[in-house]
Amino acid sequence: MDWRWRPEVTLPLALAVVAYASGWARLAHRSPAGHRRALVRRLVLSLAGLVVLAVALLGLHDAAHERFLPHMIQHLLLMMVAIPLLLLADPLPAVLWALPAAARRRVGAWLTERAPARRAWRALTRLPVAWTLYALVLWLWHLPVAYDAALAHGWLHDLEHVSFAAAAVAFWWPVIAPAPRVARPPPPVARVVYLVLAAFSSGALGVLLAASPAPLYAYAPSATGSLLEDQAWGGVAMWALGGAIDMAAVLVVVARVVGGPRAASVS
Repeated sequence: MDWRWRPEVTLPLALAVVAYASGWARLAHRSPAGHRRALVRRLVLSLAGLVVLAVALLGLHDAAHERFLPHMIQHLLLMMVAIPLLLLADPLPAVLWALPAAARRRVGAWLTERAPARRAWRALTRLPVAWTLYALVLWLWHLPVAYDAALAHGWLHDLEHVSFAAAAVAFWWPVIAPAPRVARPPPPVARVVYLVLAAFSSGALGVLLAASPAPLYAYAPSATGSLLEDQAWGGVAMWALGGAIDMAAVLVVVARVVGGPRAASVS
């Protein structure tokens, strides 16, 4: 893995680490001793999510332009590992404490019950809307014309990653339910169906890619294997790894229901 320290990616990631660590330290200083374990857990999850983002966007950047399999792994890390880790960390309190007092008040005004931003986010994170948005973004960017354009133009590839990240945040939000909780979390059965259908959607795309009789994308020939073989392995990665992550999320939802309040508090 050859790291490409692109300033347009490295600088925002570094600022995110500094801002989060600063806000977390201020929050920890003001929190009761009994909350320290949960705060440490949040810190670990946040830093893990940022590290995965760095691996996807910096460590795999060059490989993703040369081969299809690393490109698929890059997408999986971004949408199905990094974003869920960051949301599991429930980062809003630490992010707010990283801001000056005036900025905290301004953000708080955006989060009030009747604020337009809160109402819009509530609409976007309803299960049918979030699922549709996630599936559309995933499938449309894998159309050959869109995929090849992203390979040819760096700014479009960055836009692809931004749209993937935004769609992933909307998708995972009703499952994980971080702060601010803009709506009551959906019932567990609805979340299980939601995740299973998402696994079917990404799995179907993976199978189509793996079973294609011809290469679909404009990669240059590689000495490491045929374009068709590379594409097949990328499709298998999307089908198998993506489905495994969705099913793991299903098991977590079921475990919370079976374990009751104690399991929910531990998780």
